[in-house]
Amino acid sequence: MSTDKRQRSRGSKAGAARPKTVRGDLYQEVTDGIIAEMEAGRLSWVQPWDTAHATCAVGLPRNAVSGKSYSGINILLLWGAVIERGFPGQLWLTFRQAKALGGTVRKGERGTVIVYADRFIPDQEREQARVEDREAVAVPFLKRYRVFNAAQCDGLPDRVTRQVSPLPIIEVEPEAERLATATGADIRIGGDRAFYAPEQDFVQVPPQPAFRVPIDYYRTLFHELGHWTGHASRLDRDQSGRGKTKTYAREELVAELCAAFVCATLSIKPTVRHADYLGAWLDVLKEDKRAVFKAASQASKAAYFLLAIADGSSANVTGHAEAVA
Repeated sequence: MSTDKRQRSRGSKAGAARPKTVRGDLYQEVTDGIIAEMEAGRLSWVQPWDTAHATCAVGLPRNAVSGKSYSGINILLLWGAVIERGFPGQLWLTFRQAKALGGTVRKGERGTVIVYADRFIPDQEREQARVEDREAVAVPFLKRYRVFNAAQCDGLPDRVTRQVSPLPIIEVEPEAERLATATGADIRIGGDRAFYAPEQDFVQVPPQPAFRVPIDYYRTLFHELGHWTGHASRLDRDQSGRGKTKTYAREELVAELCAAFVCATLSIKPTVRHADYLGAWLDVLKEDKRAVFKAASQASKAAYFLLAIADGSSANVTGHAEAVA
């Protein structure tokens, strides 16, 4: 019997003797956590690239001992942990399972909570059913477990640690590559995040093979180059906002629209729909009826700035700005 099954058996027997009273709390805890992630814009099932320095293979999370895939809510919980904490693979195991394999969880590592659902028959119900000469009714319960990613352990067998699948080949768009090169921007390829660092003035994106759909690499690249155009030495937009501020939301909207405009100009059709990302900025748009006009104008300037560089023409956007303002 595997460690998982022994744990489940013990959980069921314990439940029969002493019914759990925290079922609702655990359901609420898991639900609240996922709601919080959604409200923060972190959706593990729509992120267009794989994390862990862009090496985590696409697929369902699996138990490292049984090889079985996790299911239901546990998939979202474990995918979320991979994205949030940058694990390089999707193999998971309990503390005891790691020990049984001859390894150990590193000191200080934090486990990820998953849940196990089953049914049990309380002692009182079992006795009442016997008295009434009927079949006892089982009651559902939910139990929590903590699992650890294989990357959090030492001393595990090679079959567990060698869990990264080869990444797919790249899909090159010559015009997009030429545009990106022509900008002269400091574009750094690698890692598991896409961002623009205004103080250091560089763009970072995951490598193209890490994207589940390779063409989405360019949408992300042009989003970050949209931010790059806003530097004080270029179009000089307000990039002082951080976090959930309205200034930050406005700049994000400009960058997203810029990416859409550039992709459309180059006939690039990414699978990630730009409109899907606009909901996070609805408050800004509702508060100021002119906000979307201003954002579109600034995005047009940003896109024109990039395209003008690629064409070898002047990046002065004054005339264009007056035309679209």
